[in-house]
Amino acid sequence: MKFGFGRSLLKALRAQKKISKQIEKAVKTARGRTKRKTSRPPKPILVETTAFGSNPGRLVMKSFVPTTRLPKNPALVVLLHGCGQTPESLDAAAGFSKLAKERGFVLLYPQQTRANNSQNCFNWFRPSAVARDRGEVRSIKQMIEHICERHRVDRSRIFVAGLSAGGAITGALVANYPSLFAGAAIIAGMPFGSARDAMSALRAMKSGVTPPLGGWGRPIAEISPEAKAWPAITIWQGMEDRVVKPVNALACVAQWLEVQVIAESSGRLEEKSWGRLQSWKMSGQLKVALYSVANMGHGLPIKKRKSVTALRSADPYVIPVEISAPAEMMRLWGLSRFRI
Repeated sequence: MKFGFGRSLLKALRAQKKISKQIEKAVKTARGRTKRKTSRPPKPILVETTAFGSNPGRLVMKSFVPTTRLPKNPALVVLLHGCGQTPESLDAAAGFSKLAKERGFVLLYPQQTRANNSQNCFNWFRPSAVARDRGEVRSIKQMIEHICERHRVDRSRIFVAGLSAGGAITGALVANYPSLFAGAAIIAGMPFGSARDAMSALRAMKSGVTPPLGGWGRPIAEISPEAKAWPAITIWQGMEDRVVKPVNALACVAQWLEVQVIAESSGRLEEKSWGRLQSWKMSGQLKVALYSVANMGHGLPIKKRKSVTALRSADPYVIPVEISAPAEMMRLWGLSRFRI
């Protein structure tokens, strides 16, 4: 009996050892697979470029260039993020890099740094940041020049859009370099020249600001007196915006109408399912448009998806509503799906 018990115990020990080896082997295999998966991080969608000019505004340059489906002389779209955003968060939520792939254009994302602004806001309210060939607008222009030369961009098809502080910088870029752009979109932004420091900027955002002496067109006319032509400007505003009061969108409209000597009374008003569209044309060409989006707060409007799980975006300032600003920009700018 003792001998039989010993043999049984020995068999049990051997079986346990064998099982232990099998478990150890399985664990090693799983670890190896995990290591192989994590050792090669996914290639970033946006690529940073460090050498693009003197960069007086100390900004970061990021871009997306489709590796396929890119025409010989592609268009360029410049996108400026809002406070608290990054190019990556904006792109992931709004899908501009996907549109660039589908429609064959180059994408440029200037990025603010916390060293410049603790909230990652572009400094649209600092005169030194938005003066011609100075500060942040100069850095962005250098990025545009760099990417145009490197990728043979069609210079007649450069477009710019920005959200919030990025929208205000968009206005500053067009004011300083009107001939550089073929179209622009100011989303929940501010009129150029509406503030001179952080405190006056906050007051203007919350309450609006009275026009300067000579009207809203004067700040732009003073820096670009020689300009004869301007790109089409679309202005987007959520009717429920509590960050930038909607009256500021009306000031933006007044500014660009005055610059182009267009009478406000000549506009057309249309009620839409998503809100209200006001547009002004000259010789049949759109010059200024205001998209007032109902039931929307502070952010970039994108089209709601049918899926219940996709009702909210990954970025709180990219808001699903009944109209898509990115899709409308593509239509207005003539950026149709690219066919090889």
